[in-house]
Amino acid sequence: MIVHVPRLMLAAPRSGSGKTTIATGIMAALRQRGLVVQPGKVGPDYIDTGYHELASGRRRQNLDTWLTEPAELPHQLMRMAEGADITIIEGVMGLYDGGRGGISSSAEIARLLQIPVVLVIDVKSMGASAAAIACGFRDFDTRVPFAGVILNRLGSATHEAMIREAMQEHGIRVFGAVHRDDSLVMPERHLGLVPVEESEQHDIVERLGRSIAAQTDIDGLLEMAQSAPPFSSADEAAAAPAAPWRLGVARDKAFSFYYSDSLAELERQGAELVYFSPLADHQLPPVDGLLFGGGYPEMFAADLAANDSLRRELRAAAAQGMPIYAECGGYMYLMERMRDLEGHEYPMAGVLRGTTAMTHKLQMVGYVEAELQQETVLGPAGLKLHGHEFHFSVEETDVPQRPLMLTKLRNGQTYPAGQMNPGGNVLGSYLHLDFAGSRAAAEHFAAACRSYRRENADG
Repeated sequence: MIVHVPRLMLAAPRSGSGKTTIATGIMAALRQRGLVVQPGKVGPDYIDTGYHELASGRRRQNLDTWLTEPAELPHQLMRMAEGADITIIEGVMGLYDGGRGGISSSAEIARLLQIPVVLVIDVKSMGASAAAIACGFRDFDTRVPFAGVILNRLGSATHEAMIREAMQEHGIRVFGAVHRDDSLVMPERHLGLVPVEESEQHDIVERLGRSIAAQTDIDGLLEMAQSAPPFSSADEAAAAPAAPWRLGVARDKAFSFYYSDSLAELERQGAELVYFSPLADHQLPPVDGLLFGGGYPEMFAADLAANDSLRRELRAAAAQGMPIYAECGGYMYLMERMRDLEGHEYPMAGVLRGTTAMTHKLQMVGYVEAELQQETVLGPAGLKLHGHEFHFSVEETDVPQRPLMLTKLRNGQTYPAGQMNPGGNVLGSYLHLDFAGSRAAAEHFAAACRSYRRENADG
């Protein structure tokens, strides 16, 4: 079918240009106008999307050509934009930055989906050079639909006039000129912004929307989004209803890293998602499987340790054979102990072996391919999955056999990873997956949970 989705991408020459602030502010400004705004984010980011959701009131979404197949992107865009007046997508890093060979760069997504790109340029301590940057990005790859720029962190009206004149001389459209305002800075920590689940920055987002509306050409942005061409998306065959099962999903301030499409894929596999909090709940919900996403368990280690009753229930569920899958922060929680940056150790769930220790240095960031080395709750030996890692911690453990062999996309380095429990029903690692792009793993995990459901019903 042919569909028209008004859409726009906010990208930048590099990380740290302020594109998250600008994108969030534009979403809030459009919503304040009464428009229905669908947010999107290029790449595997979990945190920025929370602010998008707060600003727009719509479910966060990610677009990624490594975690999901490029051919799926038109379907994904069509689904996510349903019922919205406009889709605003924030880029990742610099416009042409991504995995090796430009995989999942903002430019690749913009090319594939013909999304007009507005470049957010940090012009602090810069004059006409900003126009040279804009011209370079406009001309570097003419397949990318470059629309214009938003100038960010301007120091004065004179500064703005100087750069606008240079842009005009070279035919670069200026959609906004945003002056420095330290009161609109969003809180940060080691993985980036503080997750919205912790900060709940409603006031900043509202003020940001009003400020951005006053300093950008919102009508021009709407016009540009409307100019995005229709695209073709093949009709998706209706899937047969899957047999129902219940999945407990750990979700609170400590565990908040989930992709909307990943959870939706598990729902398509028949899962009823039952959210619970390892921080606040003292009992597990009645479920057939458990999912622990990433997050910041290290920030809440004392509280997680204090909830001894839930940790006991988790160990009992694992011993009983319940399928459990854990990623990054969830993996850290399933181990025996956690050590913070001050050297304090806290008991964790004890389902998997060893201690996880926080470090000041980033240990790994980037896309990886994971090959299963043995049968796991995600599939048989030999199954290959696309994922990514991003963590500031290391494992201290003597696990004799690792269930995963990971290959870094950027340099081809391979290394064993992850753990399983003796019963084989628990799998944890630093790997982050999107089940929408790993349907074989979603199907296998769903089958394991249904099997557990039947066995316990019969028992």
